[in-house]
Amino acid sequence: MNTQVTTKMKINKTPGEVFEAIVDPEKIGGFWFSSSSERWEQGKTVTLRYDEYNAEGAINVLEVEENKKIVFSWGAEHNQGTIVTITLTELDDKSTMIEVIESGLKEDDPEVVNKMMGQKEGWVYTLTCLKGYLENDINTLRASLIH
Repeated sequence: MNTQVTTKMKINKTPGEVFEAIVDPEKIGGFWFSSSSERWEQGKTVTLRYDEYNAEGAINVLEVEENKKIVFSWGAEHNQGTIVTITLTELDDKSTMIEVIESGLKEDDPEVVNKMMGQKEGWVYTLTCLKGYLENDINTLRASLIH
């Protein structure tokens, strides 16, 4: 069984604009987490806060290729760590294909299918919020998904 989830979306902004929305602690609150403790750079551990859910977690930034790729791990504190690879591909001078691959979900976990579905749902939602934020300056979509 392939225990990774892949989510892709076209965003009508340049790879640089999409990249900055993710790595810039001032911008991430417009579509994803409430805040990021610092700019995402290779080798850093960044704390992400979700004020709405009174939650926070750390990610380990493993690789950053400016305007092209971000790789991080998260969830290790719960022994459920996964690797997320975000790739940005320029489609033309005004749009970007963003692809998120989350891998490392435990194949022998009896809940692996539910976890994969949950992660896929989360990434589709996050990318939808990112698209709304960057293309239409909508910053009220994030933190509205109810389980």
